[in-house]
Amino acid sequence: METYLRMADLPYQNYFGGKLSAQGKMPWIEYNHEKVSGTEFIIDFLEEKLGVNLNKNLGPHERAISRAVTKMVEEHFYWTLAYCQWVDNLNETRKMLSLSGGGPFSNLLRWVVCHITKGIVKREMHGHGIGRFSEEEIYMLMEKDMRSLAGLLGDKKYIMGPKLSTLDATVFGHLAQAMWTLPGTRPERLIKGELINLAMYCERIRRKFWPEWHHDDDNTIYESEESSDGSKTHTPLLDFSFYSRTETFEDEGAENSFSRTPDTDFTGHSLFDSDVDMDDYTDHEQCK
Repeated sequence: METYLRMADLPYQNYFGGKLSAQGKMPWIEYNHEKVSGTEFIIDFLEEKLGVNLNKNLGPHERAISRAVTKMVEEHFYWTLAYCQWVDNLNETRKMLSLSGGGPFSNLLRWVVCHITKGIVKREMHGHGIGRFSEEEIYMLMEKDMRSLAGLLGDKKYIMGPKLSTLDATVFGHLAQAMWTLPGTRPERLIKGELINLAMYCERIRRKFWPEWHHDDDNTIYESEESSDGSKTHTPLLDFSFYSRTETFEDEGAENSFSRTPDTDFTGHSLFDSDVDMDDYTDHEQCK
């Protein structure tokens, strides 16, 4: 949901109180005292109220494909990730929560919360049906979904082609878990190995829409163009509670260009397609 808001260039304020929607779900938003829950309904609401539309370049056939893939990711791939995170690798998840600070929670309380969450996930997966399969079968389903996404992406910049669509926010939001929150697991090995196009896709979106997000465990170095090898510094982590492209980033060039970091990694290899941002850049220059 946050990635969608950034892609649509809509400023937002985060609240971390843990309050659920009337349906007992997350995410939910409040806009002018009107509450809307569920990602799909939130997007429909924002499109109607604010006139944003990330799918304007998609035809009817592409919109149908986009919806089908969205449901595969949200209703199927999601549960295999939840299994990997909260059932099969619960101890690693608890360690990551400890490293992230954990707030006021003690180690004992984190242990309790993690095991309660594990029970909830297993119960929900059983009700869904996917939890009735064996561990190997669940991972087999996960791999099929990931291979389908890799095949659909191919060598394109975004899932549906050279332009962003709502589907990219959905796919990135799920693949980011395999990419950065499941170290050493089968989905991480797959996305950073055989399905490397998915990893590069995630990195492109992270650099473009989350420039303040640097992951300490990856090998990507963010540096200014003026910095030397001996003075490379990581981009400082900003406050996640409020996001506005206008107020957060200064002196931007092309439309929807969020990152002020080079578009290459530390080896000099491009993380972007050769035509990155050229359409936006051309449109911007013509408007001057």
